[in-house]
Amino acid sequence: MTFKLYIEYEGTRFCGWQIQPGIKTVQGILTEAASVIFNSDRIRITGAGRTDSGVHALEQIAHFQADTKLRPDILKMKFNDLLPPDINILKIEKINDKFHSRHDAISRSYIYCISRRRTAFGKNYVWWIKDSLDTRKMYSASLVFIGLHDYISFADKNSNEPSTKVMIENIEFFENDSFVLIRIIGSHFLHKMVRRMVGILVEVGRNNLTSNNIMGYLENYSIVPAKFTSPPSGLYLEKIFYSPGEIRKPLYELVPALPFTN
Repeated sequence: MTFKLYIEYEGTRFCGWQIQPGIKTVQGILTEAASVIFNSDRIRITGAGRTDSGVHALEQIAHFQADTKLRPDILKMKFNDLLPPDINILKIEKINDKFHSRHDAISRSYIYCISRRRTAFGKNYVWWIKDSLDTRKMYSASLVFIGLHDYISFADKNSNEPSTKVMIENIEFFENDSFVLIRIIGSHFLHKMVRRMVGILVEVGRNNLTSNNIMGYLENYSIVPAKFTSPPSGLYLEKIFYSPGEIRKPLYELVPALPFTN
């Protein structure tokens, strides 16, 4: 049987999603729990995407196959009983055996949270920026990213990606007196790509760069975006989309779901 998992996690303690020998990762912890539940070390949990070290997930999707008669609700309970408090299974459901969490995904959305104020509790969940940001300029410049572009300037050159071309479908902003939220929706994302996009947009908001600079980084390789890589603390994998008709909630409705944004 194939099972689909909906997972949330607070990524601060983990070296990303992908399993690595001797290193604490989200996929590794889930695999350890599965080995206990099924008394087997052959259960492979495959995620829809890899998140970097320190990056969080509001809803990561994964799947695994197992020969079991346990109901999904019982599996969810057994997993959560074994998982640490910073990883939680939201839901488990039976799915078509042909389903693949990564290959079947058509797009993904990330949210980045910038704090306008110093917070005693939110260091692991936001990027606190002391400077005043011109968010109108940031949004206007972000529109340059939309479409199919080569993101080699925004990727980690050591990630060995087969292609650095990515389709960005949409970018949205929401702000209040305390926070600026940026949602980026794309076909897929390269290692550190979102964090470098946000870092460059912040420099636009500081009046250090312009949309013309962004266009230049997309047209010709540059090391500049790497210099402005934003911290992982403010980044959240929001959702994996499997059909064009899936509803995307307005950003303001997601504010209560983000730590320390109230």
